[in-house]
Amino acid sequence: MGQTLTVGSRFVRRVLSFSAGLGMMLTSAITVKHFYGANYPESIYEGSVCDINAFFNCDSSAFSVFAQVAGVPIGYFGMVIGVLVMLGVLFPSARLERTNKTLALVNMAGVVALFLLATVYLRSLCLYCAGFYLFSVFNLVLFARYGIDKEQLDFARRYSRPSVTHLATYAVFTLAGAYGFAQFTAAKQAAQSGAVAAGIVREFYELPTVTTPSFISPFWTARATERFEDAPIRVIEYADLLCPDCLYLAQQLDTLKREFAGKINIAFQHFPLEAECNQVVEKDLHPGACDLHYMAAHEADKFLQIHDEVFANFREAKANPEWRSELAVRYGVEDALSDTTTQDLVRRIINTGMEYEKTSERYAHGIRSTPTMIINNRMIIGTLPYEQLRAIFQALIDETEEGSGRFIENWVRPGR
Repeated sequence: MGQTLTVGSRFVRRVLSFSAGLGMMLTSAITVKHFYGANYPESIYEGSVCDINAFFNCDSSAFSVFAQVAGVPIGYFGMVIGVLVMLGVLFPSARLERTNKTLALVNMAGVVALFLLATVYLRSLCLYCAGFYLFSVFNLVLFARYGIDKEQLDFARRYSRPSVTHLATYAVFTLAGAYGFAQFTAAKQAAQSGAVAAGIVREFYELPTVTTPSFISPFWTARATERFEDAPIRVIEYADLLCPDCLYLAQQLDTLKREFAGKINIAFQHFPLEAECNQVVEKDLHPGACDLHYMAAHEADKFLQIHDEVFANFREAKANPEWRSELAVRYGVEDALSDTTTQDLVRRIINTGMEYEKTSERYAHGIRSTPTMIINNRMIIGTLPYEQLRAIFQALIDETEEGSGRFIENWVRPGR
């Protein structure tokens, strides 16, 4: 048999193989951590925000249906593969190496599938996931170049001779770990509407109050009163129509404005993250966002329809300039792109972001990313799970009905 990747091999080969496994495990662990942080934050300060740009966006992956299987983060399975590769280096044997070589090929098939789902369907790529993909390619290349049976001409004999005993053992331990993760996910979900929700409400009331912007957008997605200030729940939503996290928030608010109908005002504060029209933040994340916001703001009575259609067709809106042009024609707002009155209105709304003091040396202003919400004069940067946002809204209603700020000392979620 001679030297292979791990059996009787040179030290350098084993180091390379161990590095590939370690890289797969660590990058997968980061994706698992991000999955829980994005979907089940335990603090109001952990809200997710838009990432590097429209394409390189980890939140799109974390919020997608592909992020988990029956409550088990997909990254868990990458962690398992990485650990098995490292074990193959630490306890080398022909049977173990053949098994890991087969799994390297199966893993690569999964990587290709996930990459295509991310780039073609989600039209974004998580950098954490990309790291795992690269280490997976490196791992497969090492097995192809130095792995056991590499001299076999038949493809099946090179890659499909795993040890049934090893596979069965792996399966048992993998399923046991998956069960544990599923239980952990279920517990995290339950906590969102229980103790975590109560803690989030308390943190919300501890946030410093901020002023209402000098100019509140006339474009509202929910209206309970004529005057914005008269509703028990008042949301000023700084958002970008091409921001994936804003889509996530819009879906939540869609449900919440029905639940709290007659009690909530939501003003949509245009804030496209594109340098062409937004000088408040040093970002140019979403090409075409300025034009899309001009279209939505051109005629007040068409705003909500355009807003809803963009989010309902988000992948097309984000990636396809022709779709955006057709949208303008469909609603008769082609003139928006050359109408200075519309453009000045959008810029006036955007520039209210300069009115908020910076909270970090990294950013010039408090409004620095999307989505950012000002809920009853308290600012939340990023997104929160539905249960947490609902708990905040319910607390605001309870406060109004109680007529006293002291109610928060005994606040628990409704039904408890």
